[in-house]
Amino acid sequence: MARAGSVWFWLSAAMLVVLAVFLVYPLFNIVTGSFGTGSRSGWSVLLAEPRYLQAVTNTVMLGIAVTATTVVIAVPLAYVAARYDFPGKSVVAILPLITLVIPEVISAQTWLMMLGNNGVFTRYLADHGIDLPSFYGWPGLIIALTFSYYTYVYIGTVAAIRGFDSQLEEAAQSLGTSPVASRLRVMLPVIMPAVLASALLVFTLVVGNFATATILGGRVPLLSVLTYQAAVAESGADPVMQSTLASVSIGLVMLVLFVQRWIVSRGRHEVVQGRGAKAARMRGLSGLGIGVAAGIIVVISLLPLATLVAGAFTRARGPVMRWGDWTTANLERLFNNAPEPLFNSLVYAGTATVVSIAFSTLVSYLIVKKRNLLTPALDYITALPLALSGTAIGIGLVMSFNAGWLPLTGTAGIIVLAYIVRRLPFGIRNASSTLYNVPNSIEEASISLGVPPVSSFLRVVLPLMAPAIAAAAVLTWTTTVAELSASIIVYSGGRETLPIQIYKLIDSGLMAQASAYGLVLIVVILLPIIVATRVFRIDLFSSRA
Repeated sequence: MARAGSVWFWLSAAMLVVLAVFLVYPLFNIVTGSFGTGSRSGWSVLLAEPRYLQAVTNTVMLGIAVTATTVVIAVPLAYVAARYDFPGKSVVAILPLITLVIPEVISAQTWLMMLGNNGVFTRYLADHGIDLPSFYGWPGLIIALTFSYYTYVYIGTVAAIRGFDSQLEEAAQSLGTSPVASRLRVMLPVIMPAVLASALLVFTLVVGNFATATILGGRVPLLSVLTYQAAVAESGADPVMQSTLASVSIGLVMLVLFVQRWIVSRGRHEVVQGRGAKAARMRGLSGLGIGVAAGIIVVISLLPLATLVAGAFTRARGPVMRWGDWTTANLERLFNNAPEPLFNSLVYAGTATVVSIAFSTLVSYLIVKKRNLLTPALDYITALPLALSGTAIGIGLVMSFNAGWLPLTGTAGIIVLAYIVRRLPFGIRNASSTLYNVPNSIEEASISLGVPPVSSFLRVVLPLMAPAIAAAAVLTWTTTVAELSASIIVYSGGRETLPIQIYKLIDSGLMAQASAYGLVLIVVILLPIIVATRVFRIDLFSSRA
């Protein structure tokens, strides 16, 4: 443990001050702002207004429904992917990449282009006498969110199944238990903590979702949508209700994360790592059936991407798209007339990624290797963004830095700050996981040879962390450049990013132009992933190993 007064202690203090100003202070303002001034309390309004209570109820119901559907799809898919070889199995490996590549705003847009009132599938079926029910509201929300989030459950479950010791199954079968019963009685309880933890993560993502809820929600009142409307209402923002609604979402997520942490902590005592079962080759009709089922899931997951590409090259007049009439005019208009969102995204996300990774690396080193009186608080505070939706983060930053000693509202700085706060836990988790595997003796040997502690960190420890830092940088970039919920709260005119521009075009019904911007966003996301995985051989999905 680093002693008080050492350079590491003062660095910890400096990091705590930074987090207190840019994370704790905005969170404090959100919570206190919900109580309002005088006799108007946001909580009394919340309890008195049926639409607010309905929004909370709908959000919880949507979270439960989507969590259930993701588990139903992901767990069987994870089991067959971990235990069997079947035709087309290699395509299942792209599922985590789909999650990274297709931002939520694009997923919602393309589902609307396929199954909305004027969607290509809707119109095709209508021409053949089949009228589909409206995709807006509950059907669209559940379908779009399920195929956006089921890979989170898939990744966690397939890792747990591959790490399960198959000898436990064999022992149960040797005692006369059938193969199916042995899996239900032996394997299922062991992997259940991983499944539940992943499922609860999906629930928190649904609660904080903004893009899909706004675009496909229709007349279903949801917490994230009402929070956004309270923040940007044309008649003037309602600071009390935006704080109250944001506080409710924070409370929901914190409760779920507490349950998740409890489940994971119990799972650490229950999961037995050992010899994983060798994947069995499936042939004939059974192998073909599994391959087709898995292929259908992958195809449905890729439909938004295929629709986006087609839409970007489809001629349109206003909101009317002429499917089958191809053109490059949408992309030409983007690059020639309105390239600012692309430039803004590159600059803001790039700056946020560099600052976030540098900050995360230093904080992780302090927490893992230089523990002192301050590092427990540092560890706890850096996890707070996990309980904050993007909308809540944006509201907190605007409330805290709208004026006063640090007026950031209306500048690019508040957008970059929102990105950094939103994705801070990504870098912390990646860097910490590597540091736990770096022996202290390596650094101590360097110091014993006369190299100062800070220089030893830079010359010895940092190079060992390089692969994890690179992976964290790529993952931070891909999620930051696609971020919408926080940036749409804090941005000002002329500082639109690609996701914000896409959202505005969707709101105006200009799907072809939105598709062009979406295609550029996909390329911006995909290029670093390809370079990292193919050129530098960085494993971005180590959890699948």
